[in-house]
This record gives sequence, structure tokens and C-alpha cells, in this order.
Amino acid sequence: MILKLPEPRFRGKVSVEEALLNRRSVREYSKDKLTMQEISQILWASQGITQKKWRLRTVPSAGALYPIEVYAVLEEGVFHYRPYEHSLKLIKRGDVRCELCEACLNQEYVRNAPLVLVFTGVFNRTCRKYGERGIRYVLIEVGHASQNVYLQCESLGLGTVAIGAFYDSEVKKILDLPKEHEPLYVMPVGRKK
Repeated sequence: MILKLPEPRFRGKVSVEEALLNRRSVREYSKDKLTMQEISQILWASQGITQKKWRLRTVPSAGALYPIEVYAVLEEGVFHYRPYEHSLKLIKRGDVRCELCEACLNQEYVRNAPLVLVFTGVFNRTCRKYGERGIRYVLIEVGHASQNVYLQCESLGLGTVAIGAFYDSEVKKILDLPKEHEPLYVMPVGRKK
């Protein structure tokens, strides 16, 4: 199943400077679901296309190789974000947030967030060109994507937190990730309590 996302907006009510000033890690969320427009906006900020001809994205990437893949974990299931189509592809049906919470050392905000982003890296995409140095470039890139999500959430009045403490193999198993997709960051997203 492919879910086409609403088009992202390119103007907001919060300046970059305000988003930077107010950005905080938020670990408590209300039970309210996010709208599809909000989910669309957050995913676009993480890896969305900003220039169609050259397929450039919202984050810089060494050699424009884009090794970061984003998964959206919702109550309905696990979805893979497809930036070129700005859509979600269903990978696994059902709510896996409880299992994902356990894999993230029982950090409750993973279980309670209406949306959990999982950033993965496909290291071979970058290391083929840059050798071992490519590992560093992939890790830098996931940092760029994470900061974009923080700032986009702040501009939408939402909260998020970047989580690096998890069992990689468990996250891969729970999300049915392809072998070459290595989990790098988990980011629950929700309305601030």
C-alpha cells in the first residue's frame, strides 16, 4: 500500500531564528494524533526533495548520495518514506510502538508518541565512493536530518527528542528493515503536553 502525502508548505509562521531559540528536547506528548499535513511536513523536513531536476533534498549529503532512509512508525503500522514521490509505503501492519519502546531501553516517550521516526543509514551508498571516511559522512548527515526535524517540530508547535540508545538488531527486527539499513536515530514526535 502506498499513501500519498499532502504537499508540504514552504512558508511558516515561525522564523528559523525563533525555532532555534525555542528548540528543546520534548519527552512528554498528549494523546492527540498528528494530522497528515503535519506528518507530511516533518517527513519533508527530514529528507524531502527541494529541487526536482537534480533531486536535491532538505539536507546536505556527501556526493549527493543520500544514504539516510526514514521510517515512520504510526499506530497503523511501519511505513518507509519515499522522498521522490513524497509518499509512504506500508512495510508492516500493526502498532509496534510498544516493542520499539522496549528496544529503546523502555524510554516511554517512544510508546506514547503518535509518530516515531527511525532514521537508518545505508553506509555502502557513501562508502563506495569515499571509503571508510564515508562512515563519518553518513553520521553527519543523520545529524542534519535530525536537526531539521527538531526545527520543523518547533515551527509546528510539536515536540521531539533524538534517541541514540537502542538495540540495533531489535529495531531492525521489529521494523522488518532491509539488511543494509542500519538504525541510527529514533525520534518520537507528538504534541507537547
